[in-house]
Amino acid sequence: MKMAGFYDESISNGLGWRAVLFVSGCPHHCPGCHNAQAQDYNYGQEFHKQEIIDKICENSILKGITISGGEPLCKENIGEVVSFIKEVKKVRPNFNVWCYSGYTIEQLEARNDETTNEALKEIDVLVDGRFVQEKKNPTLKFRGSENQRILDVPKCLQQHKIVELAI
Repeated sequence: MKMAGFYDESISNGLGWRAVLFVSGCPHHCPGCHNAQAQDYNYGQEFHKQEIIDKICENSILKGITISGGEPLCKENIGEVVSFIKEVKKVRPNFNVWCYSGYTIEQLEARNDETTNEALKEIDVLVDGRFVQEKKNPTLKFRGSENQRILDVPKCLQQHKIVELAI
């Protein structure tokens, strides 16, 4: 997997101080994508998991990690993303995990494969749905277009229904 970028600290990619990993590669190619260069699976640099984990461990103010892209939950990236999240949680067990995906939670659940199911169990908050330029709204918190939802994944899985995070 290639890495399109990494922020040591951010407050604009989820609640609280977070590290942000941008993965490379996206099958969606949404018109107006704010990170269009990351759609290319070969963009960026090689992802070195331990280097990123070391940076996270050095920063005591972080409350979580956000995984964005590109598309973290496409078949090309999801295995590496799940492995990374699990490693982060070993060293920072109380870390909150946000993930941005162009897939909806319904699409991810419909895959019904082991890796996707495992990913959903590791993610606390999923910002789901493709970016739709006609529904772009710069006043929205933590999402780009009005069709996107901010989901409490553990509650969605537990209650078998959509549970949006109140932000």
